[in-house]
Amino acid sequence: MSFLSKDLGIDLGTSNVVIYAEGKGIVLREPAVVAVDQNTGKVLKVGAAARNMLGRTPGNVVALRPMAGGVASDYEMTQKMLAEFFRTISRYAFVKPRVIISVPSGVTSLEERAVVQIAQEAGARRVYLIEEPLAAALGANLDFSGPDGHMVVDIGGGTTDIGVLTMNGVARSSSIRVAGNAFDEAIIRYLRKKYGLLIGQTTAEDAKILVGSVFDRGEPIVTQIKGRDFKTGLAKELMLSSADMVEALRRPARQITDEILSVLEQTTPELVADIARNGIILTGGGSQIWGMDKLITDRTGMRCTVADDADSCVAYGCGKSLSWINRMQEGPLNFARRKLLRE
Repeated sequence: MSFLSKDLGIDLGTSNVVIYAEGKGIVLREPAVVAVDQNTGKVLKVGAAARNMLGRTPGNVVALRPMAGGVASDYEMTQKMLAEFFRTISRYAFVKPRVIISVPSGVTSLEERAVVQIAQEAGARRVYLIEEPLAAALGANLDFSGPDGHMVVDIGGGTTDIGVLTMNGVARSSSIRVAGNAFDEAIIRYLRKKYGLLIGQTTAEDAKILVGSVFDRGEPIVTQIKGRDFKTGLAKELMLSSADMVEALRRPARQITDEILSVLEQTTPELVADIARNGIILTGGGSQIWGMDKLITDRTGMRCTVADDADSCVAYGCGKSLSWINRMQEGPLNFARRKLLRE
């Protein structure tokens, strides 16, 4: 039993929280969901147990996602959720951990300060921030220490972060709030409009994982989904195909590829030439939707590949950056202002 806490790298995502402990690897992977009693304010469940309660709670209990767009939309619930996760992995430690947390590259200084304060109140001794594209590149084992250019596209739950990296830094970056949750919402809208079927976000997410596609598969696959008929209010089920998914997800997928093209347009010709040679690396859960790499290749004309263990790249990158923690600046870094200065 260790009474000294390990330094932690945290991918504080909109959909999932993944925590890397120094010397141990990934020690926690839980949905970013909290179930709370509205009468008392007491947190009842967090993580997977709370996710199972989404859309199934009685009147006095609400299950919610306290993160939105890669930042805390509910300060108090995010703090309580993170505190519970800290207790789970550092139950017997007397010394509070130092933590490195990834944040979207488009985060504002106010949102940065909120993340730092939440982590401190949850039980962190010191808090350091790292941009998601940088963490994703580290986790994908890219070597960007030299002047060669690389592009990373991290498609998470709330945001898609695009970064051009060179010489151990971010040369160009962009963050848009179109990612996994936007895909789920697109599926919900599509089924309601075309089939008159109402489903919840959990069902939409499950369907996305099973048959989600953003590029023609050639031979469609299908899955059965159940929900409520929009007109009658009765239970209804249908067979959903990957061809339906291509149609449902067309708009958010195009928004992501349009943003990639926009970043390339703002990048120097030398770095674009490097990216064309090295290819584009995809990370994050949303990158695993079938055909995402093919769609980006089709739009950009550049080779695109999905990183190994794409879901965990940001957490692994935060873990790798723990070796720099003594040289990092503590607290908010004002990424938005730095980005403006680079431009």
